[in-house]
Amino acid sequence: MPARCAAMIRNSLSERVSPEAGPAAVHKIEITQQAIGISLRRRGRVQPFPTLETRKTALLVVDMQTGFLAPGAVAEIPMARNIVPNINRLADGLRRAGGTIVWIISTYGPGAERDWTTFFNYIITGEAADQFRLAFAEGRPEHALWHELDRLPADPVISKNRLTPFADPARQLESLLHKRGIDTVLVTGTVTNVCCECTARDAAMRNFKTIMIADANASRNDAEHNATLSIFLQAFGGVIDTDEALRLIAGGTAT
Repeated sequence: MPARCAAMIRNSLSERVSPEAGPAAVHKIEITQQAIGISLRRRGRVQPFPTLETRKTALLVVDMQTGFLAPGAVAEIPMARNIVPNINRLADGLRRAGGTIVWIISTYGPGAERDWTTFFNYIITGEAADQFRLAFAEGRPEHALWHELDRLPADPVISKNRLTPFADPARQLESLLHKRGIDTVLVTGTVTNVCCECTARDAAMRNFKTIMIADANASRNDAEHNATLSIFLQAFGGVIDTDEALRLIAGGTAT
């Protein structure tokens, strides 16, 4: 497909998920020309999954906890507060259509530095490591899901102590998804290029059709956010916005 056509597709996605600047603005999405071009060459279309079956679809909401969302919190990602409405819209739409909503939370606390020595002794160290581990201990206010999220009592909650829930030796998330007949996952949450990316890539490697929702993920800045989405689109799965995801849930087709 000519480069001009690919650019039109790229710009279309960017326009849909980049609202005017404001207090609730999400990331400005700029999928790279390279990602669009590679996607078109590999499969003849930008999005790999043009439809989905709602009862076989799960919304994975990653790390939308007080410790990541509260102003001044130990791991604050300010943009994460702005994606809450989109996550709630997706949860409501998929739940009504018979899909599954899974809330994935980071759980560490005392002793985590002995369980994951490379991360807490080399990647995050000293006082920073202590603050992070203890903030995300069970029972701490930072560990709780953000209060503006619409979680229902029937929604499963999965704890993780790595950057991806799929690293769990007990395979709790994977077993839950298979038990419910899930073959497609929509990945949302924070941080786009850390736990969300790790979760999405691992889901794809485990043969789930995986879609990252561009305006329902949050990072520290647009550059890191867009780098993850561009790479994911060309090599791992789909990247669409909340409106398009809701159209798929309603029985529509992705472009």
